[in-house]
Amino acid sequence: MRSNGQAFNPGKQERKSEFRRRKRITLEERSRLETLDVVLRSQSVRNEIRPIVDRVRAELVQKKDALMAWGSIPLNTFDRALPPEIRSAWVFVLRAGADTGAERHPNSHQRMMSFEGSGDLQTGEPGKWQSNVLVSDPDAPLERRWISIPTNVWHRPVINAESDWAVVSFHTVPAKELIEERPDDSREAGTRQKKYLGK
Repeated sequence: MRSNGQAFNPGKQERKSEFRRRKRITLEERSRLETLDVVLRSQSVRNEIRPIVDRVRAELVQKKDALMAWGSIPLNTFDRALPPEIRSAWVFVLRAGADTGAERHPNSHQRMMSFEGSGDLQTGEPGKWQSNVLVSDPDAPLERRWISIPTNVWHRPVINAESDWAVVSFHTVPAKELIEERPDDSREAGTRQKKYLGK
């Protein structure tokens, strides 16, 4: 399902993308990701998230034509203080082998961690994508498990063909306000917007 015809080859891509992310990330942003990482390493939090992942995965199995499924995580799930700008949390399960296409969030900064499986969360814009291969190994460096995507930055998940990819995503707007924007040449603005809740 990859539109650029390239095979998913995490070895060399992982090293290059990790190096680029280390160069780009600020100390302040790294501190935020480290705070979120500590929260998600809590076994009690993971025990709360696991049933949500299982439910979302079951929804994806039922929706044969869907490339992904999602559900919000109540913020009171987290037993430690989240950074104050975090206003919602989500689980996404993306189908194995899928390229879900370009999207961006015009009203939210996204921080995302690979929870199960692996994938390439490409950033940039169509024709100029930069690879960011993420893995779920808890012993891997932060930059190989997390990505920070500022407001209005285009991104595109490309998933390993071997297994679905489950991720946990944090946003800076409440769940009911989170907007997904995708390219749409049929519209005057060139994009279309939808909300994840009530879609």
